[in-house]
Amino acid sequence: MERLSAEADGFFDVLEERRRSSDLSYAFRTFNPQPYRGATPISAAALNRMVLESQYLSYVIQEIMLESEEPREALLEEASALLDEMSQNLQLGFIRLLGSIMNKVFKSVFSSIHVNEDGLTRLQQAIQEYPVILLPNHRSYVDFLVLSYIMFTYDLSIPVIAAGIPLMGMKLIGEMFRRSGAFFIRRAIGSDKLYWAVLSEYVRTIVRTGYAPLEFYVEGLRSRTLKSLTPKLGMLHMVLEPFFKGEVFDISLVPISISYERMLEESLLAHELLGVPKPKETTGALLKARTVLKEDYGCMHVCFGNPVSVRDLVKGKINCRQYNLVPRDLPTKPSKEMQEFVSGLAHMIIRLQERNVVLSAWNLMAVVLLQNLQGIDLDLLTHKTLWLRRLALRFGAHLRWPKNVSDSEVMSSSMSLHHSVVRCERGRVYLVEEEGPGPVTQEEGVFRRAAAVLMCASYRNQAVHVFTRPAMVAVAMTTAASHRTDDIFNNFTFLLELFSNELVVIPGQALQDFEEGCSLLQESGVIGRSDEEIYVRDNGQETIIFLRAILQPFIESYQVVFRYLCEESSQTLREKTFSTNIRSFIMKLLISGEVQSYECLSSDLQKNVLSALLRMAAVTKTKVDDQNEFRVNKSAVKRIWDMRSNGWTPEISVDARL
Repeated sequence: MERLSAEADGFFDVLEERRRSSDLSYAFRTFNPQPYRGATPISAAALNRMVLESQYLSYVIQEIMLESEEPREALLEEASALLDEMSQNLQLGFIRLLGSIMNKVFKSVFSSIHVNEDGLTRLQQAIQEYPVILLPNHRSYVDFLVLSYIMFTYDLSIPVIAAGIPLMGMKLIGEMFRRSGAFFIRRAIGSDKLYWAVLSEYVRTIVRTGYAPLEFYVEGLRSRTLKSLTPKLGMLHMVLEPFFKGEVFDISLVPISISYERMLEESLLAHELLGVPKPKETTGALLKARTVLKEDYGCMHVCFGNPVSVRDLVKGKINCRQYNLVPRDLPTKPSKEMQEFVSGLAHMIIRLQERNVVLSAWNLMAVVLLQNLQGIDLDLLTHKTLWLRRLALRFGAHLRWPKNVSDSEVMSSSMSLHHSVVRCERGRVYLVEEEGPGPVTQEEGVFRRAAAVLMCASYRNQAVHVFTRPAMVAVAMTTAASHRTDDIFNNFTFLLELFSNELVVIPGQALQDFEEGCSLLQESGVIGRSDEEIYVRDNGQETIIFLRAILQPFIESYQVVFRYLCEESSQTLREKTFSTNIRSFIMKLLISGEVQSYECLSSDLQKNVLSALLRMAAVTKTKVDDQNEFRVNKSAVKRIWDMRSNGWTPEISVDARL
């Protein structure tokens, strides 16, 4: 049975009521949140004093004094300056000001903002019981603004938010964000012991006092591809420590899934992936970008997941008594057991985020369009998208599909909304390429084509998690030496290892992922299983071909980078020169027609290949003159390349009848 639409599953439009009232009356209404019952009511200034006067910071400063012979007063002064740079100064007046501005902006750019009602109810209860950590996915600059807007709208305690330091430098805007709850973290902390100490004590103090819900992105960075990123673990270690040291009874982790029908930064993201420098985050740049606000960006969904109890998670996994053996105020290095637990937890949060993403018809259309880059008849695009809709629902996707609207109208309205990506001429649908003055060189033509493909790919990527496991089973079956389950599983685990930076999976759960992929295919009538074999059913071949084609751009991109490393590069390469040289190499292959996938030009894909080879010990990384230097073991790279290359590039009919 197909899932109901997202709206029928308990989502409601936040903006509907806002459109019936003025922005000022909304901003200055009574705000009455119910805070954490165990909270210590303190000001932002008092919070900072607690950090500076903590035994932990005093101990670290003492260590640095012994190592560097700097006077204590100088180190305390530096710590105070770091805290002034970093800390938030949450004030209700600025929340009201920001709320008024955001109310006007969101009503202008979004047709609706859907939120799950049961999720808000659960969050409201969780905030009162234990310290709450909000963990949204990160796709857009407006993510944290939307969340604070929703929290303010529904009388939930305003969170303090970990933000990147560039936002602080925006004149007026940076200070407004600070007074709306943002605290600013440097990107490259490195081995700065004092900075780590100030930051970690600041975060822990927020959690242990219950000052406010704390919000940060477990992915660390905004995803430029709109796929989930491999989680960063530093902040998660910090927020969990008060629990392990017995300073709080429990902590609630709330995964949040934010889904955009159309991205405000769609063109910016594609050009960043092609090596165009990201614009600096300044107030001037923001004002120049205000023309973006005149466009329609459709609807967005914010799904607040079930709160995850840290206390329940650690049962039987971590022996918390070990933390009683060391005074709470002393720095402790996480044990291997703890590191594995936190890594598994971070990956689990990403999986929970993915499960609650709400897809639109456009996400499915993008999957089909990328398998038909020469264009596709509108009727066939509609037919394939409807087929894919049925498959996605069987695979467990949450899908927003307008009710009481014809399928052709859904398709045409999606194309109209995404006019910057796709166009329809004489009944045939094509990707839109940028127009520019003067004659176009071959390189410029490839660049424009690649930008169009990467813009479309970002929307496909929002749906790729739905198909990841079945698609990997499909590729593993194609490349396996036999139909034996063991052979297919071995290929599956190889793919998981290779693509673990592309497609986030929970470490140590290869068998569960394999069984999930097989079960979804079996329940959909695509494959059959005996005691020792897996085989494709007669009516399942076209689905297998389609699923393989979803992963084909990743497979081809990895093969191209392997080829470059084996045949073109020196054994030692610098990160910056690698990016430039690999881009030139791929550009030549695209112009000559040797390579078909424009996604090979994505800088994120290229970096992910290096990360995979590092993990598989085919590449080693060292720091030379503050730059990353990679040493390539060409024979090891070639072994990985040869391991599956014979079956990796099957002839895929991208116009298969579905």
